[in-house]
Amino acid sequence: MAILANAPSVSFRFLKEQLQLTDSDLSKQMSALEAAGHVKATKDGHGRGASTTFSMTRAGRKAYAAHCAALRALMDSVPATDR
Repeated sequence: MAILANAPSVSFRFLKEQLQLTDSDLSKQMSALEAAGHVKATKDGHGRGASTTFSMTRAGRKAYAAHCAALRALMDSVPATDR
């Protein structure tokens, strides 16, 4: 989601390379995010030359922002001497 939050859309290939995931693992993760309404998949072409790109939905941006805020709150609750 951090990658998608910083780009209008991202290709399957780019995500796979950046995250160092297998096709299968990335497909499962993106399918779950799409089912949750956090990501929109766009397919271009058919067969061997087909490509898939992903973009974050408005709901995905809201969920990601809430997740980041929760992580910041956790970090802010740790005394500076413990970091």
